[in-house]
Amino acid sequence: MRPSRFLLIPAFLVFFVACQQRTEVFTHGLSAGSSVPWLSETFDDAGEKFTFGIVTDLNGGEREGIFQIAVEQLNLLRPELIVTVGDLVEGTSSNADSIAAEYDHFDARARKAKAPLFHVGGNHDLTDPVMRQVWKDRYGAHYYYFVYKNVLFLMLDTEDHTDERRREIHEARQAAIKVMDGPEPEKARDMEYFKMPERVTGNIGDEQASYFQKVIADHPEVYWTVLFMHKPVWKREGAGSLEPLEKSLANRPYTVFNGHFHSYSHTLKNDKDHIILGTTGGHQGADDPNSFDHVTFVTMTKEGPSIANLRLDGILDKTAHIPLKGDSVCFQASRCGH
Repeated sequence: MRPSRFLLIPAFLVFFVACQQRTEVFTHGLSAGSSVPWLSETFDDAGEKFTFGIVTDLNGGEREGIFQIAVEQLNLLRPELIVTVGDLVEGTSSNADSIAAEYDHFDARARKAKAPLFHVGGNHDLTDPVMRQVWKDRYGAHYYYFVYKNVLFLMLDTEDHTDERRREIHEARQAAIKVMDGPEPEKARDMEYFKMPERVTGNIGDEQASYFQKVIADHPEVYWTVLFMHKPVWKREGAGSLEPLEKSLANRPYTVFNGHFHSYSHTLKNDKDHIILGTTGGHQGADDPNSFDHVTFVTMTKEGPSIANLRLDGILDKTAHIPLKGDSVCFQASRCGH
């Protein structure tokens, strides 16, 4: 955060600004007291209101071109910020240069967004030590927080394992990848990696849990908290779960977003919205009607978030076309057969 700077402002400018602030926002040319052709003059213009966008999995079998379209569509919508929920790169290599090249490709497309884009890492980004080091060198923290307009954003790392467990997961994952790239990929489902609970729910280490507990305690004034993570660690129980944070947030309103499954779903847990997002260019299930490309557009108000999921095949520009010649693109495999 930039340090505050104090400026000496001439008195006439203060008077001018004060006059400007008293100017009516809404004026009209009809006679006072007459009937008017509208229903209300209470505009939804609360000063604390703001919008942000969310993009979800674009990897795990990226379909080239989708993410670029989503960025252009978000530019049409003009959110104040954008958040990812991970799997920014394919991340199947253990070579640092190869992984860095994948992030070069991601960054080149992400920089076209007109709003700042905040990253969360997924299993394709943070599973093995090489990937984690590339992320740290490039983006810094694997987990962090920020506050924007009195809303607390918690950005979690669900690949937060001990070194020993990370080696086990990495070795099992690499073995499964070799089989999936071979002549009989269906056999990978019987391998050790697919039996590991962390593959589904992820893990939050004690140090990370303590970090976010302190963050929550240090920000009692925020009116809402939004948690972003790749894997649904909120589905895990006991050690490594979201329970420490849930206890810290027990008396506060909050909303949870994650990705990973490439299939949209909504769950109420602790009477709070927990939303698993679909895809923004990642692999889709051919028979899954909830596997579709979308961005999520959230409007934050003091009453809480208003959440709209916008399918990429329904966001058209002023010419009534999907940007970047997207009219011929398949945004849902179960509809177009691939």
